[in-house]
Amino acid sequence: MKKILAIALCAVLCLGLLAGCGEAETVETTPAAELETIKVGASITPHAEILEAVRGELEAQGYELEVVEYTDYILPNVSLSDGSLDANYFQHGPYLTTFNAEHGTDLANAASIHYEPMGIYPGAKSTLDELAEGDTIAIPNDGSNETRALLILQELGYITLAEGINASSNATVLDVVDNPLNLELLEMAAENIPNSLPDVAFGIINGNYALQAGLTGADALASEDAESDAAQTYANIVACRAGEEDSPKIQALIQALTSETCREFIEATYNGAVVPIF
Repeated sequence: MKKILAIALCAVLCLGLLAGCGEAETVETTPAAELETIKVGASITPHAEILEAVRGELEAQGYELEVVEYTDYILPNVSLSDGSLDANYFQHGPYLTTFNAEHGTDLANAASIHYEPMGIYPGAKSTLDELAEGDTIAIPNDGSNETRALLILQELGYITLAEGINASSNATVLDVVDNPLNLELLEMAAENIPNSLPDVAFGIINGNYALQAGLTGADALASEDAESDAAQTYANIVACRAGEEDSPKIQALIQALTSETCREFIEATYNGAVVPIF
């Protein structure tokens, strides 16, 4: 009789275990909320790096970041205008204004994020004391960045610009009214200047292209003052299609790029070559 009871008890326990296992197999789990993609065009350095640093900030807001890297200043705006991107982060406001005017696009400045002081870098000559009559200095050929380069040369006393030229102007070499050393101001695409340094006395280079070329702020022989009006005028921005500035995607991107995480990354990584202005 005891043997029979033991067998019966064992059977009940086994059935209970089987039932428990079966119940565990049918438990349904709730899937994690699906992230919405936000596609942002950026220069490789520093913009794409900064975006990667705030990937977690965007995920916390429900967005999966997709960064599309560009090596020029034209395609990121073309891609934004045609809808291939949700936003881009590579340019300053005056350049965007010039681009809209020249290409008939309708892109908007959604927020200012950081400033990259433009500097004059050694080429065939290593110090500004070596500058001589007829020397060639490479400068960017797009309106807003050419203005910055010309203002640096004027600040150094090498040229004089027409009266009224300031950081917001769209100046060119035609606005130079005095050039006592007869310097050749060689206009070229901004991204090509670092590779052209061996062929010119000096080159004036945008901050991001200097970084890509392995140059730092310490390598510049002279540069814009990070505390000057130019810092606000030439702040690097988040751009989007006009009318979408307040959309959830763009606001999430701005929140991430103006977070403390972003500030700490910029300050720890670029040693003054990139300066947060938020």
